[in-house]
Amino acid sequence: MFKSSLKSLALAALLAGTAGAALAQDIMLRATANSNEQDEDYDGLVVFKNYVENASNGAIGVEIFMGTQICAKGDECLAGVADGTIDIYISTSGGAAGLFPYIQVLDLPYLMSDDRVAEEVLTGTDFTAKLRAMALADSGDKIRLMTIGNTGGWRNYANTKKRIAAPGDLAGLKMRTVPADLPQTLATTLGASPTPIPWPELFTSLQTGVVEGTANGITDIMSMKFTDAGIKYLTLDGHSYMGAFWWMGNDRFKALTPEQQQIVVDGFAALQQATFASPKRKEIQAYADFRAAGGEIYVPTAEEKAAFKSAVEPVFEWFKANVKGGSEVLDAFTAAVASAETAVAADRAAEVN
Repeated sequence: MFKSSLKSLALAALLAGTAGAALAQDIMLRATANSNEQDEDYDGLVVFKNYVENASNGAIGVEIFMGTQICAKGDECLAGVADGTIDIYISTSGGAAGLFPYIQVLDLPYLMSDDRVAEEVLTGTDFTAKLRAMALADSGDKIRLMTIGNTGGWRNYANTKKRIAAPGDLAGLKMRTVPADLPQTLATTLGASPTPIPWPELFTSLQTGVVEGTANGITDIMSMKFTDAGIKYLTLDGHSYMGAFWWMGNDRFKALTPEQQQIVVDGFAALQQATFASPKRKEIQAYADFRAAGGEIYVPTAEEKAAFKSAVEPVFEWFKANVKGGSEVLDAFTAAVASAETAVAADRAAEVN
């Protein structure tokens, strides 16, 4: 898989068209995201580009390709990162699960309580470093995890049929999932009917009833106009953090000087902070727009959320038993969450004193 190449005529023409721009810098990094310019992925890339080009005094340029100009699917894009036709790519956990199944750990439900804890986990070095080492080993030292940001806030249940206030309310609902095993197992555990649907096809699938629900953040729901496709009910259970995995070709990174590597690493740190902030700002208008479109937003009580958490317990055992590296990564993740909770609690106590 890693030897597959993206040397299509379209790519050749695209890169030929940018060759003139590349001459202005000693190094040109090609970065792609399969989203649009209204997405937090784009916000992060713009911040990264600005930082790297300024900090390198123009020696390193960054060229951004949004959408499917270079590649369209996770495995295809990651193959491009491995063979050097793409330098930087952002995936969700589902988009990279075929190569690195253990990164689905961020999709396990109800492990992190809020943004502050999640950001403490992801700005720490231990958990990300572990995933980086595992991904490098599994990709033959070709694909490097640079950082983990956010792409859409928190996953919540949205559907066209009814309010979801208890696990049993999901029974029988045709829920859209990505092709990865974990979200399908989670849906089945809750009694729903998982239906893998590619993201570009989800609007039509909701509109025609092929699926009746999805698990997404509010910014994605509204940027894709899913209310026009029939989405009416949204339950803010926040069952998983929508992690964004930022990958870079390891050969490309290692070819940089130590000073240039530091600039790129610092650029990804700036990108991470931008993706943390962007959904929080955009969701304000998105929630208002959802209500204006006739949508109903429901916030589960503490007791209802506890019932959801109890209902999904079998998913954790499945993850440890069926996902390569799952038990090891879950242990590392839960340890990072516990450490983050302790640090955040201490900070909160200090802030109110």
